[in-house]
Amino acid sequence: MNKPGSRVVELKFDGEKRRFDVDDPHLPEWIEEAALESGGFPYKKKMKEEDYQLELYSLQKELVKVQFWLQATGKRVIALFEGRDAAGKGGAIAAALAYMNPRSARTVALNKPTETERGQWYFQRYISHFPAAGEFVAFDRSWYNRAGVEPVMGFCTPDQYESFLKNAPHVEKQIVEDGIYLFKFWLNIGREMQLKRFHDRRHDPLKVWKLSDMDIAALDKWSDYSKARDRMLKETNSKHAPWTVIRANDKRRARLNLIRHMLHSLDYDGKEKAAIGEIDKDILDGPEILKD
Repeated sequence: MNKPGSRVVELKFDGEKRRFDVDDPHLPEWIEEAALESGGFPYKKKMKEEDYQLELYSLQKELVKVQFWLQATGKRVIALFEGRDAAGKGGAIAAALAYMNPRSARTVALNKPTETERGQWYFQRYISHFPAAGEFVAFDRSWYNRAGVEPVMGFCTPDQYESFLKNAPHVEKQIVEDGIYLFKFWLNIGREMQLKRFHDRRHDPLKVWKLSDMDIAALDKWSDYSKARDRMLKETNSKHAPWTVIRANDKRRARLNLIRHMLHSLDYDGKEKAAIGEIDKDILDGPEILKD
């Protein structure tokens, strides 16, 4: 068990205790060697940067077409990006929205609820950020906080947790029936990859703000988060609002495939299927793709 306030944690891997000190500038070899293939990731090497940039350019051109289509038709899109800390949610959103007009394509990343919001219906503060006609809204974390971090870290009651799992599919059915395209992405990373990314953040002066004491406090709760994730996917995966799971140890492959998924799902004007390409089913699929 971690000591309160400690930045050094002892973690169990395959029955062995491993020491991780996020403040030590040297990343342990056992993390470095295992990170990319952790969690059942199927590739031994990252995608090459030049290949990634070439494919991303083609996809981003299609996303610009999507935005013109949304504005012309008044269609609306919500994309939820969920996953463990350091799964790559923010980077995936940035890649998708990079060349879309920020006046009608925006990111919602909410802080913890205010006192007023805690007294409201749980979904209320999220609904206030829903898209108007022609808008694309990406949620960097969403109402699914109540199915993951809140129950694991004790920020909600068991009754609130159960109520959420029961009601979320009904709320999402109303969203879809109102004509909003709803995408739900779970970005999955292996345990060693999470540790590597935490370490990278700690020692990058431009990214150190991304690492919080809460991240460190959650390190020995990996199994608890896995159980919460699995139940969330089981209880809230529906025909009208299915979960799409992305193996995200390689951020480049993850971003390309989740963008492809959205483009294949939208019937927009000027769509070029050849430019979109095929989805890699080893990277993106339904919840059955998950391995810990």
